[in-house]
Amino acid sequence: METELSDFEKNMRRELDAFMKPAKATEKPTREIKPTAKPDSSAAYKTGHLVKLAVRTKQLEMDTVFEYVSASISRLEARMEAEKAAKKAGYPIIGYLIDTQRL
Repeated sequence: METELSDFEKNMRRELDAFMKPAKATEKPTREIKPTAKPDSSAAYKTGHLVKLAVRTKQLEMDTVFEYVSASISRLEARMEAEKAAKKAGYPIIGYLIDTQRL
């Protein structure tokens, strides 16, 4: 029993060390990818929502689309942020929610 336990501990220690300190690759990769340009920072992973609202400045006016990009992962929170931004932008009347898309 003790030998099995010590063998198990040795194997686990070896596995943990290999995981924490991966060995350097001695072989070259078969296909090397050379970047042609610096990566674009806007191409980074994005989270959040694109919210489209129908807004008006006057009661009897045609609806216009107001788009707002929110970093929130919650749809409701993104909509509330969009409504606050629309009112701050000068659209006091918010008609309805047109669409909410995930980024």
